[in-house]
Amino acid sequence: MTITHAGKVIADTPNALTLQEATYPGVQYVPLADVDPAALVKTDKQTYCPYKGDASYWSLPDAADAVWGYEDPFEAVAEIKGFVAFYPDKVDVVIAERTAAS
Repeated sequence: MTITHAGKVIADTPNALTLQEATYPGVQYVPLADVDPAALVKTDKQTYCPYKGDASYWSLPDAADAVWGYEDPFEAVAEIKGFVAFYPDKVDVVIAERTAAS
């Protein structure tokens, strides 16, 4: 999965996770370690999800609060700790099937 914003690669990872909640579309979470730290600016915004916990937000240049993550998620979704998600209307997301080299 590659995520770009304003023509610049923000994240590139083979390790994205898909979190499916109830009837909502799946959300792709990317390891924070695979995101360009220079592109992110943490904001004061926080929201609460009864299934995942408190969400923190980051902005990208010209895209306020475009990224969110759960720094201390509930145990049921502990696998998303250290991962972030991007609003698809604020970034370009390309999901490419990766194949092993022969």
